[in-house]
Amino acid sequence: MIAACSTMALACIGFTAFAPFQTKDNTLTPAEKKAGWTLLFDGKTTNGWRPYRNQASEGWEVVDGQLHCKDGKLAHRSDFITREQYDNFELTFDWKIDKGFNSGVIYRVEEGNGATYETGPEYQLIDDEGYPEKLEDWQKSGSDYAMHPPSSVTAKPAGEYNQTKIIVNGAHVEHWLNGTKVVDFDLWTPEWVALKAKSKWKDVKLYGMIKKGHIALQDHGGGIWFKNIKLRKL
Repeated sequence: MIAACSTMALACIGFTAFAPFQTKDNTLTPAEKKAGWTLLFDGKTTNGWRPYRNQASEGWEVVDGQLHCKDGKLAHRSDFITREQYDNFELTFDWKIDKGFNSGVIYRVEEGNGATYETGPEYQLIDDEGYPEKLEDWQKSGSDYAMHPPSSVTAKPAGEYNQTKIIVNGAHVEHWLNGTKVVDFDLWTPEWVALKAKSKWKDVKLYGMIKKGHIALQDHGGGIWFKNIKLRKL
């Protein structure tokens, strides 16, 4: 049995005591940099992002190291998209939703005449408990919106931060929420095509068909906050 000893005693026998390593928001650790991760939000600016189709937008701001989509009546709103396009990637981010609000992250987005969600699949972000309307399972947090419901609802209450991971590699897609894989599917399979044909996307030709595109943060009336947005190309 080894008795507990003080920091001074540890130093005397060749050990050094270190304070626990704290990772700051919106930064990359040396290990993440070595693994190929890039930071998509620096906590200070909106560099690397722009409004979808370069539309006028008043909704996005940086507040205390968070990317915030403002609620309330605004003359001009637009989804926010990455300037760069991606095909295969692992994306992680932290998010929280205000009470009663709804948003999403859409990937492999093509800039056309329609909305972002009419080309790319959407990872749903919503106040599951406080949304003013009854939610279908495919509308809940972590779902592949209008296609694949989450296997479990693991989102935290409105106002608390969640951790999300999205993996897109070829046809394979995974949605993770707070450490749990909640959606797992393959694009373009007969099962996927049949599901699309029965969904709200049945007449939207481009939906889910784009193989490389932008990542979009949805402005669905505001009330959504993001930080620690990181991406690793696969």
